[in-house]
Amino acid sequence: MSEEPNQPAIKAVTFDLDGLMFNTEDVYQEVGVTVLARRGKEFTEELRNQMMGRKAPDALQRMIDYHELPDTTDQLAEESAEVFGSLLEEKLQPMPGLLDLLSSLEKAQIPKGIATSSGRVFVEHILRLTDLRERFEFILTAEDITHGKPAPDVYLLAAERHGVKPTEMLVLEDSEIGCRAAIAAHAFCVAVPSEHSSTHTFDGVKFMAESLADDRIFAALSLT
Repeated sequence: MSEEPNQPAIKAVTFDLDGLMFNTEDVYQEVGVTVLARRGKEFTEELRNQMMGRKAPDALQRMIDYHELPDTTDQLAEESAEVFGSLLEEKLQPMPGLLDLLSSLEKAQIPKGIATSSGRVFVEHILRLTDLRERFEFILTAEDITHGKPAPDVYLLAAERHGVKPTEMLVLEDSEIGCRAAIAAHAFCVAVPSEHSSTHTFDGVKFMAESLADDRIFAALSLT
């Protein structure tokens, strides 16, 4: 954890998406298990941790390398999308505390955006299903940057879109790789681990929250 006595006031918030706003990591787990079971392989915790938070091509390449699969990333992406689509509408849920936090931010007129390693078509689909698209000022996806997390690019761009300094932006992340990106951008980074990232290392974050309903998030935003 890190302490900064002269921390600037937070003027904007940027959310990761997968595993932070929605339980999509649960769905990804089922997809990985299904895709690899078809090949007689296991979707291990080690592999899941290697893939979490990365752009899809990079994540799938790690799956290929881990199990020495003959598939290409394009082949796995197409198959994974098919399996994912069959599960999504039944399984998708907002993470605990998300909707209340969004309402509190809107009441306080604190702008909010999304910065994710997922692709734009997928993100727009998720936000349409949950009727949340219009509640965010912007969405940054894998297509908007060259260097994905843990590079700071997406969070530097998020601060620019908000029109604030990175130190004035609170970033909410559930994964180690996402937190590393936010910290490298010098944002006020709060880790909100899920069960899928509970073993990750979160060195350098301001604190680790229990959920998006954690009082410390509201306190950092002066919402209490």
